[in-house]
Amino acid sequence: MSVVTRFAPSPTGFLHIGGARTALFNWLFARHHGGRFLLRIEDTDRARSTPEAVEAIFDGLRWLGLDWDDDAVFQFSRADRHAAVAHQMLAEGKAYYCYATQDELTAMREEQKAKGLPMRYDGRWRDRDPSEAPAGVPPVVRLKAPQVGETVITDHVQGEVRVQNVQLDDMILLRADGTPTYMLSVVVDDHDMGITHIVRGDDHLTNAFRQAQIYQAMGWDVPQVAHIPLIHGPDGAKLSKRHGALGAEAYRDMGFLPEAMRNYLLRLGWGHGDDEVISTEQAIEWFSLDGVGKSPSRFDMAKLTNLNGIYLREADDARLVDLIVPRLEHSLGVTLGQQDKDLLRAGMEGLKARAKTILELADLAAFYVRPRPLPFDDKALKLLDADGKAVLADLMTRLGTQSPFTREALEDLVRVYAEEKALKLGKVAQPLRAALSGSTVSPPIFEVMELLGRDASLARLQDALNNNQPS
Repeated sequence: MSVVTRFAPSPTGFLHIGGARTALFNWLFARHHGGRFLLRIEDTDRARSTPEAVEAIFDGLRWLGLDWDDDAVFQFSRADRHAAVAHQMLAEGKAYYCYATQDELTAMREEQKAKGLPMRYDGRWRDRDPSEAPAGVPPVVRLKAPQVGETVITDHVQGEVRVQNVQLDDMILLRADGTPTYMLSVVVDDHDMGITHIVRGDDHLTNAFRQAQIYQAMGWDVPQVAHIPLIHGPDGAKLSKRHGALGAEAYRDMGFLPEAMRNYLLRLGWGHGDDEVISTEQAIEWFSLDGVGKSPSRFDMAKLTNLNGIYLREADDARLVDLIVPRLEHSLGVTLGQQDKDLLRAGMEGLKARAKTILELADLAAFYVRPRPLPFDDKALKLLDADGKAVLADLMTRLGTQSPFTREALEDLVRVYAEEKALKLGKVAQPLRAALSGSTVSPPIFEVMELLGRDASLARLQDALNNNQPS
């Protein structure tokens, strides 16, 4: 059997983290088996579905690198097909018209509530002749569900789950206006798309019993199912906006790499021994539904950030330059040329070792390409006092004639100077760092000097000497 999975979001907002993980698990399962991963947009709620939300879902999946096979299917466009299936069930005696009015249904539920009975449709039109229908009441179409026995779901995560059929009433397939319900639409779409495995959140487990009954009424094969536990916040409650639950694009904008996000989402509810850092290639090779746990996972921003730092250090330097340049141009109000980009790439090895997100990386890299004179933060200004400037003035004379201008030679020069002046190395290197970067945090300062070159380094030192900001 060729595996076919699907991701079927409703376009009523962004691609949230829970949905992104569901998409990832479906994508990995399909890719592991050499199958197909399909995308369906469940846009039947016309009041809440928006083109912007559809595009946000597409953007989020593309950023995560979760490519889908074939064109996306839009559920609303298939409403006629859904209705046709309901009419087929009517013709085969597997569904029926129900003419119960809203007032009748309300009275029925109130009576059931008063008697302490479960509130469900009582089947009052199940076996009645439509000729008894009251005038002017548009009917709904209900499934003639089995009333004895049980419906059994064999779930790849939850195990075998059973429900007595007497607990399931005759669900509505078509509303009174002829439009199909969610339950019917999902089943028809999954069947027509050839879905073999449905991987979704365990909040859909109760739907699986009702949907199985539609499959059985139509004589269709029931897909295998896996209902994965939801993601919770740090406090153990269902992840929500109050926990900072955001869309995939928000994590991109916060500076996370898609490969790090894939790895983190994979580990939210799935495991492979003690492995924490799992490449996408390994994930495809290793992924199975057997590795999905039954307990909810807790979203931990600190863990995601640390994992992103690991991936950042392994990322291609040219790619990182491409990611930080737009942010730098925006924050600095400049257009960076090729020379600036070459400098950033040359310095990337020292920069990315100190950052955990693209935002941090851009902040750390800004001093390389910031227009002169550099602004100095408060800690840097304290180092550029009279003693610090005296050190810089002495060093400028020596640096002006230093050749070669390499990190090793520059370190030797500064060490010799420090010994001559009976200064600790930090007393010399720290004012240098402050003058050259405007901060007390940077890559190794002799590396910085080599990359900036003699002229730019001396110019920055002179700027620091000319600076009259109070320390």
